[in-house]
This record gives sequence, structure tokens and C-alpha cells, in this order.
Amino acid sequence: MYYLKFLYIFFLVLALNLSFFSTVKVNAKVFLIDEIEISEKLKNNFNKDILTNKGFEKAFNELMQKLVQSKNLYKIDDISLNQIKSMIETFSIKEEKFYNKNYSLNLGVSFNKKKIFNYLNSKGIFPAQIVEENFLFIPIIIDQSKTDLLVFSNNPIYKNWQKENQKNYLINYILASEDLEDLNLIKDNYLELENYDFDEIIKKYYIENSIITLIFKDQNHIKVLSKINIKDKKVIKSNSFKNIELNNSDDLKKLIHNLKTIYEDFWKESNLINTSIKLPLYIQVNNRNFELSSKFEKTLDKIDLISNYSVSKFNKDFIFYELIFNGTTKTFINIMKNYNYDFDTQKKTWILK
Repeated sequence: MYYLKFLYIFFLVLALNLSFFSTVKVNAKVFLIDEIEISEKLKNNFNKDILTNKGFEKAFNELMQKLVQSKNLYKIDDISLNQIKSMIETFSIKEEKFYNKNYSLNLGVSFNKKKIFNYLNSKGIFPAQIVEENFLFIPIIIDQSKTDLLVFSNNPIYKNWQKENQKNYLINYILASEDLEDLNLIKDNYLELENYDFDEIIKKYYIENSIITLIFKDQNHIKVLSKINIKDKKVIKSNSFKNIELNNSDDLKKLIHNLKTIYEDFWKESNLINTSIKLPLYIQVNNRNFELSSKFEKTLDKIDLISNYSVSKFNKDFIFYELIFNGTTKTFINIMKNYNYDFDTQKKTWILK
């Protein structure tokens, strides 16, 4: 009798803990925007709250730059400060400074993911997963007037590419090293660059993703052919720019910024979250291995395509999870494979192996 009473108390406490734990996990899913720097001159009418509100707006704009393709950013221009503040979960003032009659703040702001996604959905915007990735980058300038190639040190785009950088960029560019063998290989294929696959050069770097940018220069007209490889997917994008002079620093900065925006948008397009798809999934996890279930929940928290999850029931052998997934079953299985999870999917309730 005592044993049964003990078991009852144990499972009651466990149930309460699991219920609370899952609720916290759902509600605590946030986007953290860190290192928000804002400053203002100290005047008689100085108001710290006004400066903090500017920090909230700056943090929100930075988050939108990460989540939203550039073509849709205009749709959120009319957002009010109160709307932004309603989506903030927490914030922290990490540092305050007074210097030369200036006051500066360093903020960290956490936005509620569910509220952010609901807001974007109301604007007809599909957000992208925030996935940071390394890309090998090789820019090649083809000066058609001189029949000349500019690849490495004499290439202004190669030399200045890393100077134009923003916190919201998801792509981390790894520039190809100045290799004489690669240079000769590119020159040998000068007449076939548009059809050349560059695989012989790319494979040296052991990077899954790459962008080979062919810049055809004809006086002040620029045509760009971008060969984008994302794992096994290959895409070619073509763009044209007029009145660009590569020797002009402002024109060069503008071109580099435009190209990076194009590549960021393409990467976001590859990682869009279709919030209109709400696929329910039911998963059974071994309850005898606490480390397994804990690790599984931490993995679910990392995946933006999972809009919600909770423990629907449990017994001494298994925990049963219910998930809402913004995608297909195939996409879910592939994502989980990247985290080394495999499932038996023969029944309605999948079993984590």
C-alpha cells in the first residue's frame, strides 16, 4: 500500500513538473537580439525611457532584417512602438555609460517568437528560419572591353567584400585564397566561364555552400551571373546594374551591398517558414531515459518550424509529445536527422528510436 502511495505521489509531482516545464518551454521560445547600442546627448529634457524605446525599435528592425526578405520590409514600416513592445518577452540593460555629455545604452531584447510569427502572418509575410551558414565566395570580374580577368588582389570586389558587413547578415563569406593554380585554372577556362562548374576549385575548401560571382563589366554597365550552390542544389541568378563604376568607392559599396542583399534574400527563400501549414505530429519517447527526453525538448526549442509543442500524456514507460510543425513530414524528418534523431513512422504516433 505504501509502495502504491509512493508511486502515486511520484507521478503526480512528475506530471506537475512536466506540465510546467512544457508550458515554460513553449512560452519561453524567443528571438534574442543582443548588443543593441544607442546613445544620446544629455540635455535638460533627457528621458532614459525614450532612449530605451529607440533601442526596442532598433532591435525589432534588426530582427526583421534577419527574418524578412528585402522585398517585404516595406509592409512593416507602419508598426507602432506599442506593437513592438507588446511582442517583447524580456529585455536587459547590459551596460550604461556617461561620457562627453553623452549617455549610451547596451541592450539585449528578447521577442516572443509566436507573437512575431503571428504579426508577420497578419502582414502576409512568411518569415525565414534564422540559419547562419558559411559560403565559399569567389568573385571574378570580366572586363569585356579589355578581354581581361580580375580575380584576386587586383579585383576591387574581392578586396572590399568583407568591409561591407551588417549584424543582420546570415551568410558568412569565406573568400577563396590567392592560389596561383586556381588563377591559372580560371584563366584557362576564360571562354567557358559561364558554363564552367568550378568544382575542381570548390572541393579544395570542404565547404558545402558556395557562390561564384561572374561580373561582366562593359564601360559603366555591369551584368552579374551568380552560380549558387547550396549543398546539392545549384541555381544561377542573373542581375544587371547600370551606371556603376568599379573605381568609384561609393558605386563599389553600393554594388557589394546590393549583391549581398540578393544573396541574403535567396538564402532566406531557401529557409522560408510557411506558417499557414500547421501539421500535427505525435511522438512517443522513452520515459526511462530522462537525458533523452530532455535533449529532445532542447532540440525542439531550436527549430523555428516547430510553432508549438507540449506533453499530451505520459506513463512510466513513455512520454507522448504533440507538435505543430510548419512544414511537411519529409521536412521534419530531414531536420531531425541532422540532429541524429530517427523515427518509426508506421503508426499515427511516431516512436523515437
